[in-house]
Amino acid sequence: MAFETLFTPTSLGSLTIPNRVIMAPLTRARTPDSVPGKIQEAYYGQRAGSGLIISEATNISATARGYVYTPGIWTDEQEAGWKDVVDAVHAKGGRMALQLWHVGRVSHEMVQPDGQQPVAPSALKGEGAQCFVEFEDGTAGQHPTSTPRALETDEIPGIVDDYRQAAERAKRAGFDMVEVHAANAYLLNQFLATGTNKRTDQYGGSLENRARFPLEVIDAVIEVYGADRVGIRMTPFIELFGLTDDEPEAMAFYMAEQLSKRGLAYLHLNEPNWAGGDITFPNGFREQMRERFSGSLIYCGNYDAESAETRISENSTDAVAFGRPYIANPDLPERFRVNAPLTEPNHETFYGGDEKGYTDYPFMDNGYDRKG
Repeated sequence: MAFETLFTPTSLGSLTIPNRVIMAPLTRARTPDSVPGKIQEAYYGQRAGSGLIISEATNISATARGYVYTPGIWTDEQEAGWKDVVDAVHAKGGRMALQLWHVGRVSHEMVQPDGQQPVAPSALKGEGAQCFVEFEDGTAGQHPTSTPRALETDEIPGIVDDYRQAAERAKRAGFDMVEVHAANAYLLNQFLATGTNKRTDQYGGSLENRARFPLEVIDAVIEVYGADRVGIRMTPFIELFGLTDDEPEAMAFYMAEQLSKRGLAYLHLNEPNWAGGDITFPNGFREQMRERFSGSLIYCGNYDAESAETRISENSTDAVAFGRPYIANPDLPERFRVNAPLTEPNHETFYGGDEKGYTDYPFMDNGYDRKG
């Protein structure tokens, strides 16, 4: 067997996983009504061989959205749709986490209920940021984001409660874990970063204040799931959607320590060059994160089986998440196991559309076919 370390079982909190080939969250924009359906059951069910499937980013409320055709978890219908998806994954022996998402300023009035302004820590437009909207003629496409309004201090507990209710729905739907999305320049990342958070109340200024709201969200979700079934995704050092940060390393260390105190199951970090560019983690960063965080670490971004095996073997991570390779290789762990060639994904079918480029990628012809 190739890459034996990748196929050593491990635990994420109290969840045992049979391999370390995690499916990363991947927005695919195939839920026009925000409700997962049969096509999602097929798509995720095909990928049940993953150590853990982390769902596509899922909106916690109607106002959390910045992209049309992305799923939600704030209505009974959405909850029921997700339950069918989770049941399909569990029926094939898989495990699945739901990623909880609020885009913050990466949105536009066209996507928001009743044409309201998007919200953010501060009223600062994301330079160069694009959201995904439906136009009056029924077509959809990218559109520059609008200038958000700053959240009032007394509005923040309501958003914390939106996360709590989303976690409650995820639990009823049967998800094994939830992952709080605090990455990629969306709302929680906007609070963490100095360039997007110019607040002067208890949610802005110092490291502790900028981390306050994200940690309140984590605490609310822990109340529902228990810390041993909660993860978080973060992207320190990443420069995306106009987000800048003067203290990424200090904040990453502070968050790691705070999350460790809470007994969080895992911390999922994107490599800073994931979205392009040549930014890398500073020397010693991975070792520092390992020292400061007692749960499992997952890294994601431009890995292949060999580099993932190396990273786990050197003990700087416990598992590696793969995004694009899982799009075109539903049986990715099996391909790694036998060192088989990978199918290349079709970039034109990443977002939107139907089964094409979604559920029609081939499995290897070796009896390992999880389509069921």
